[in-house]
Amino acid sequence: MKCSKQFQSKRRPQKLETKIWQDHVWKRQTVNDLTETYERSERTIRHIIDRSETRKSLNTEPQEVVCIFDATHLGEDLLLTAREPNLKVNLGWAWIESETKENYAALKANIESRGFKIKGVVLDGRTGVPRVFEGMPIQICQFHQLQIVKRKLTLRPETEAGQSLLAIGFSISKKNEEILTQELNDWFKKFKYFINEKTYILGTRRWRYTHRRVRSAYNSLKKNLPFLYTYQKYPELKIPNTTNSLDGYWSRLKNLLSAHRGKNSERKRKIATEILRKQTA
Repeated sequence: MKCSKQFQSKRRPQKLETKIWQDHVWKRQTVNDLTETYERSERTIRHIIDRSETRKSLNTEPQEVVCIFDATHLGEDLLLTAREPNLKVNLGWAWIESETKENYAALKANIESRGFKIKGVVLDGRTGVPRVFEGMPIQICQFHQLQIVKRKLTLRPETEAGQSLLAIGFSISKKNEEILTQELNDWFKKFKYFINEKTYILGTRRWRYTHRRVRSAYNSLKKNLPFLYTYQKYPELKIPNTTNSLDGYWSRLKNLLSAHRGKNSERKRKIATEILRKQTA
């Protein structure tokens, strides 16, 4: 029978503490698991975890990079991350209150201050953020654009205009800017009176667009059209057309953190920092 206990020399406490910290983060071992494995009290294990240092800062050499910028919720915390999809490293991150262009600008400035030159970015399409990166190639994630269209139209639009626009949205990744431009122009010519239809509020001169959600979906596609095919215009930069590299990384991050539900924000952020600083994923 194989014993699950691990015995470490008490003469090497630093090595033991490092092993406990690594097991906690990467093997998803809870405090109770570590207490049993290493035969230490719960108080001792918590003390070791709290004083353990996260891995050193990234040692990636400053160079020209492409960055995916996006944010995700980790419980009540909001994490903004910049990831280089070709190098498979996270170049920077920040814990933020909300996704403002100021927070994106601060993270961009932090990366550039360390000697990196950002030659292109991938964003999720949030309004106002592209202005932070004005002057460089900007790619709006095609998957996020489709999600915006689906959210506004639903998967079963009741009108012909909505159904036709949803079909256009689903085929974004199979087109180029010229084709999508033509399709949106043709759609607008056919349905311009429909989306400009107004409904007046009874007894007032106030009005609103009758088909606001269809109109909003069209405007989103039209506004982001110049940024949906940037990756095709600059093939030498190897800009991805989605944020998938970062989305996949977040899935792993959340999976590792899932074993530590209930931790306070400070401890959870410490574990996340250890994971984010790992070179590849």
